[in-house]
Amino acid sequence: MDFSSKLLEKAVEEIALLPGIGKRTALRLALHLLKQPEEQTVHLSKALLDLKTRIVFCENCHMVSDTKICSICANVKRDKSTVCVVEDVRDVMAIENTSQYQGVYHVLGGKINPIEGIGPGQLNISSLVQKVKNGTVEEVIFALSSTMEGDTTNFYIYKQLENESVKTSTIARGIGVGDELEYADEITLGRSILHRIPFENSLKN
Repeated sequence: MDFSSKLLEKAVEEIALLPGIGKRTALRLALHLLKQPEEQTVHLSKALLDLKTRIVFCENCHMVSDTKICSICANVKRDKSTVCVVEDVRDVMAIENTSQYQGVYHVLGGKINPIEGIGPGQLNISSLVQKVKNGTVEEVIFALSSTMEGDTTNFYIYKQLENESVKTSTIARGIGVGDELEYADEITLGRSILHRIPFENSLKN
């Protein structure tokens, strides 16, 4: 792809680094921004810079937040004794959109995947185990995607909590095997949360 401007070429290269965006889409976006008022581009640039420099991770659940404790953990109406374990922020948003869950979350930041070099030490698992050991958690709900990596991660955490006095459950398999949680429709996902089953039962299937 030949460019008449090095500045345009650089912008396209940077935009194309985003997931799911190829060079042609990046060029279209860059040319769109070029046509917009300078003020709009400045606002976009500031929003992206703030995203990178000002967002923090909640000290309790590892959710992205503007403050040390996220709005979900800080909400006194949420049931702190029930913790839903998810892979990332997108899964929290998906479950929240169902309006069927009133507990809190624990964001792992990924799934165990030896092929990609992701082991338990790279995930927020130890803080979850410690949270349970502190004695305030009564139920841990596994809400990871029903993939091999998700099932492996669920089982690893289950073994870590096996000797603790905590109930472990998993969302009902209204979610298709191999599906990512964030793509499930809200009704199916909501029902899966409501009709969760003891985790040990899922090991027998």
